[in-house]
Order: sequence, then C-alpha cells, then structure tokens
Amino acid sequence: MGFSKKKLEADISAAFIKFQRELIGRGPQETKTYIVQDMVITRFKGVLTTEEKHLVNHDTGRRLVKKMRQVLREMYSHEFEKIVENLTHCKVLSSHSDISTKMGERIEVFIVDKDLEKSLEV
Repeated sequence: MGFSKKKLEADISAAFIKFQRELIGRGPQETKTYIVQDMVITRFKGVLTTEEKHLVNHDTGRRLVKKMRQVLREMYSHEFEKIVENLTHCKVLSSHSDISTKMGERIEVFIVDKDLEKSLEV
C-alpha cells in the first residue's frame, strides 16, 4: 500500500470524529484506532453528552442511553463501515460496537477481508 500504519490509524480516527460531529453535534474527547491483523479497532473516550452523564447514574437511564446509542449505531453502521472501507481499501466483513456508560467510552471493531496490518509499513 505504501503508507504507514500510524497514518492510516490517525486518518480513520479523524474520519470517525468528523462523522460523529456531523451526526450528533459533538465528537468524542479522544479517539484512537488500532490496526491488528484483520481488525480495525477504534476506542472513543468521552462520548456521553451532559444529559447522558446524568441519566447513567440511574438504572433506567443507563438502559435508555445504551439502547439509544445501540439504535443510532444500527442506523449508521453502513456509514461507519464505509469509512473503514474507503480508507483501508478492504471489505468490512462484520462490525461490532459496545458502549461503557461507566467509563463514558465506546469501542468499534471492524473485521476486514485481509490481514491489513501485514500490508502496511510500520
């Protein structure tokens, strides 16, 4: 491919931040992407809005926040996968997501159709 792993990881993080800012009006406080073999793993820190931070202190609120974020992720999963495909030039075979309301973090894992890490310069 001719470009570095660090650059691709940074580009994926930047694209996700931009997309989320356009989607929900704010992005995460910190985003870091890791390419490990055939996986693209992105960790988002500081993802909860002020309202969500209040809600997660209550059981019903926590479930509500998780469900709302799950629905949003399902609605936009195709766009998330397209970002990965466009930047890596790999096909996304599957993707997984989870949010920790305790830590205010979200993780995205994309499984691609080849060992991407092997094809990149360190």
